[in-house]
Amino acid sequence: MKKYFRVLPAALVLLAAALACTISVGGPDLPENPPPVSTEAVLELQEQVKLALEQAAITGQLTLTITESQLTSMLAFRLSEQEDPALTEPQVYLRDGQLQVYGRVRQGVFVANVGLVLNAAVDENGQPKIEVVSVDLGPLPAPEGLNRAIAALVTEAYAGSLGPVATGIRLESITIADGLMTLSGRVK
Repeated sequence: MKKYFRVLPAALVLLAAALACTISVGGPDLPENPPPVSTEAVLELQEQVKLALEQAAITGQLTLTITESQLTSMLAFRLSEQEDPALTEPQVYLRDGQLQVYGRVRQGVFVANVGLVLNAAVDENGQPKIEVVSVDLGPLPAPEGLNRAIAALVTEAYAGSLGPVATGIRLESITIADGLMTLSGRVK
């Protein structure tokens, strides 16, 4: 009985330590060399939007090219403004006509890498439309509504960075390739 009382406190300490930690459950491998996140990239994007709008006012045409670093930075800063973000450590890749978003999600003590594939298109009103093609959480099932929540989050970050464009320009195309996303449109 004495051994039991000696072992019990040690077991409780180990249990408490295990509960205080997070448990990684895997998920897709995050790509190496993620796009850098910086305030400068966000400011650069804002300046590009401003210049594109000024040019569009003169020519009637809009062309805006966004880099992976700019989009990753914008998403990271939008997520950092949230109290309990659905996604942390975002990485955005612009490849093969799609946005590929990687990061981490937390569900209780469990943490998993996540990979999302998104399509960006233009809707019938000339507005950007983001749609989730797939979500890879590894061994965890995707929580109910995660697709909608992630699509809304990315759309909000996307629209937030392009707010003036969305209101004064009718988009005609979004092209994604080789680390760049190019938006083309005309003044409404």
